[in-house]
Amino acid sequence: MEGSVLDLSPVLPVVALEDAADAVPLALALAAGGLTALEVTLRTPGATDAIRAIASEVPQVTVGAGTVRTPEQAEEAVAAGAGFLVSPGSTGHLLAGLRASGVPFLPGAATASEVMVLLEHGITDLKFFPAEPAGGVAFLRALAGPFPQVRFCPTGGVTAESALAYLALPNVVCVGGSWMVPEDALAGRDWGRVTDLARKAPLRAG
Repeated sequence: MEGSVLDLSPVLPVVALEDAADAVPLALALAAGGLTALEVTLRTPGATDAIRAIASEVPQVTVGAGTVRTPEQAEEAVAAGAGFLVSPGSTGHLLAGLRASGVPFLPGAATASEVMVLLEHGITDLKFFPAEPAGGVAFLRALAGPFPQVRFCPTGGVTAESALAYLALPNVVCVGGSWMVPEDALAGRDWGRVTDLARKAPLRAG
């Protein structure tokens, strides 16, 4: 395994696709707006097919699987072409599966104790989830003191506006969100709007 999920892009679109047929046009729309990494969450029946379609037809986009909760899901996602894996939390069993996947992975943490457990496993790049309900910018700022070596990708309730505040933190490398893929735009297949919103996504703070 090489690289880190956090270094793919300062903004990581997180989408749940009900129809796998939307996967390729969505990935192309995001790429046209400058976002070339995409997390497809395993919350819908068509998620694996969506990952497979993007991986095979849109090579300029790195597609990953989100909401990975079991080693079996990790294995299936990688077999479909996922280039990275993201989980909302972690267990010893899941971490073993993520490591065995052979691709970069980002386990979730929401408390100082969870961060410490992941550090014991040698993991310093984490997803902070659910970001806003778990304390947001203020909480991550507080974690920077005791855990200066840890880098985060806050996800969960992040908006285009709050993304800037997160990215201004020294321990935040990227943010995950779905604001560039609004439900009505996805339902209406308004790919031009998706491209426009992706183009406006902050590439860094300031």
